[in-house]
Amino acid sequence: MKTPTHPLDDLTAAEITAAAAVVKAALLADASDDDEIRFSYVTLAEPAKLAMAAYVTGEGPVPPRQAEVIATIVSKMDAYIFVVNLGDEPSVASKNPVPEGCQPLFSPDDCFLAEDIVKADEAVCAEIAERYGVDPADFGTSLICDPWSVHVATPDFEPLKWRPDGRAARLIQCFLYWRTDEADNQYAKPIDLLPVVDLNARKVIHCSKQPGATPPKIGLKTNVNYHRASLETNSYLPTKHRLPMKPLDVTQPDGANFNVADGRVVTWDGWSMRLGFNYREGLVIHDARFEGRSVMKRASLVEMAVPYADPNPPFERKCAFDVGDYGLGYCADSLELGCDCLGHIRYFDAVLCDSRGEPYVTKKAICMHEEDMGVLWKHVEYRNGHNEARRARRLVVSFVATVVNYEYLFYWYFNQDGSMEYEIKLSGMLSTNLLSAGERVDGEGGANDGAPLHGVLVAPGVNAQVHQHMFCARLDVEVDGTNNVVDEVDLVTGCVGKASGIRDPFANAFGPVKTRLATERAAVRVCDQTKARTWRVSNPSVINPITNESVGYKLVPFTRGASQPVLLTGSECAVTKKGEFATKNLWVTPHTDSERFPAGEFTPQGAPGQGLPKWTESDRSLGGEGGGDVVLWHAFGVAHVPRPEDFPCMNVEHVGFSFKPDGFFKGNPAIDLPPPTMAGSKEDTSAGTCCAANGHVGANGH
Repeated sequence: MKTPTHPLDDLTAAEITAAAAVVKAALLADASDDDEIRFSYVTLAEPAKLAMAAYVTGEGPVPPRQAEVIATIVSKMDAYIFVVNLGDEPSVASKNPVPEGCQPLFSPDDCFLAEDIVKADEAVCAEIAERYGVDPADFGTSLICDPWSVHVATPDFEPLKWRPDGRAARLIQCFLYWRTDEADNQYAKPIDLLPVVDLNARKVIHCSKQPGATPPKIGLKTNVNYHRASLETNSYLPTKHRLPMKPLDVTQPDGANFNVADGRVVTWDGWSMRLGFNYREGLVIHDARFEGRSVMKRASLVEMAVPYADPNPPFERKCAFDVGDYGLGYCADSLELGCDCLGHIRYFDAVLCDSRGEPYVTKKAICMHEEDMGVLWKHVEYRNGHNEARRARRLVVSFVATVVNYEYLFYWYFNQDGSMEYEIKLSGMLSTNLLSAGERVDGEGGANDGAPLHGVLVAPGVNAQVHQHMFCARLDVEVDGTNNVVDEVDLVTGCVGKASGIRDPFANAFGPVKTRLATERAAVRVCDQTKARTWRVSNPSVINPITNESVGYKLVPFTRGASQPVLLTGSECAVTKKGEFATKNLWVTPHTDSERFPAGEFTPQGAPGQGLPKWTESDRSLGGEGGGDVVLWHAFGVAHVPRPEDFPCMNVEHVGFSFKPDGFFKGNPAIDLPPPTMAGSKEDTSAGTCCAANGHVGANGH
């Protein structure tokens, strides 16, 4: 078997096949030949960080090539975590059971299986046919079942304990909708039943109904569509496309400025990095450097908590942990030229595996391109009108994940001033439902309906619940080396000068005050926009000759989108207990290879208090004055109060942060950019030139 050129290269299709075969053989030794072996994932087992460091410096051997695998013997419901040695003779390096009560993540095949089980259930289908007057013959194409993991609000939730043998069920709940064809928007036509499926038993084991809700008689007839093939059927929204605008083309006649070598090593302007991709995190940034100096060892999005704020049954258990439940890599889209990205584009495919352990390729999973970002820096000498300006260019590395109804668009930006930025754009479809008991007035889904108590009417009789999207990025920082310290920096009034000792006699002083985050518990922090709070990562062993202070980068929250709150669910809520990472904006831990996901390894039906809250109980030191190998966990999000304007398809919401040099350089690292050229730009003089008419042209004509 051919081995990839670098230990961090993603698994090849051949390696996935080999690892799956080894695992299947090991499991069938404990099962019969006709038992189904179902794979949750087959992915690269990344080498230990110290082993990689030794390999890179030439002080250690090439780390062993290994795969990490989770597979289940379905009939026994036994799931195991394997590490497989790859190479010429693949073998099992380790085998451990998934902890009792935990469930592995749901693969795309699991989600399709759940939908098939619901559609095949005679009792559910009969109930829908009776309540809504629809033809069961249409269920194959018209009944839509959105699969959600079950995050139980109470431990006595009946479906958890339905099995007579006492074993934990593997549960998916399916929110139901109706559509007339594939171009029809089902989220305008919710159905008030919520079946729960046990994937191992292959059957519906519970079905909830909204108490007191009567299906609206017109509910399945109101069209609120966005699809190009169904716009003309809309009941009250536009039925024709508006006239197209004149073209605005992005062209790069000489090609792009990035280079790709050694698999996925990217160089662009002063930046270099290695791109990775896996089933759970999706895009991973490895070893980001600027002008050869280390900035970030590894960066990715590692979890999401998405609570829905509706206590009406059965929505008390409506929540998703999208990264741990479904895997962003599994949900990645194949991107389209000229739609998702513009300009000279480089795409990268992703190789993943299905539930049978067989590899498949998601074409164009990663997009890389350049963007013009307007002015980077500028000054006009007002005395003579001389203008110096430089336009900003950035490298964009992105992917898009469709997680059932929602689209998440993930962007890493690399800028010419040495800063990194991360932006998430949220789009797609709102998860909708009918009004609950006490909210509906006439039962017709019409204008006389009441207002939902925990959401907004986005179509006649259709409620979109208030919810949050709380993200967590894992930032394995490496600012000019491994030993880093972290300070919280607040801008406060009445600060004391370094030498003067005078406390603001004119009441006009304000400035930064640093607080060292020395231990894990001290480093559990929240944003404070009233103090312009940032978190500075610095290297005590490298001194900036201009400032005479340690070189650093600062994490600046909410540089994309408005500042938003932490998790808003109460302290006793099951979502809070499982998603405690989202109750704060910053956590800092010493690097540990096994500490990967802030809500724990297993989020479906997982135990509360896993991940960050458990790791930080011992309040470990973050390295002392000399610094240490630290990881920043930055939680941030969007609180979404839906609007009618978000329906049927939501215009993007923005959220994100920046990692900016702060005393890392001696001066502006973009001061050496050459003056721009104006090729392709034209002045519209159809209405005259207002500046010339008013005599405001500078000496150089600008």
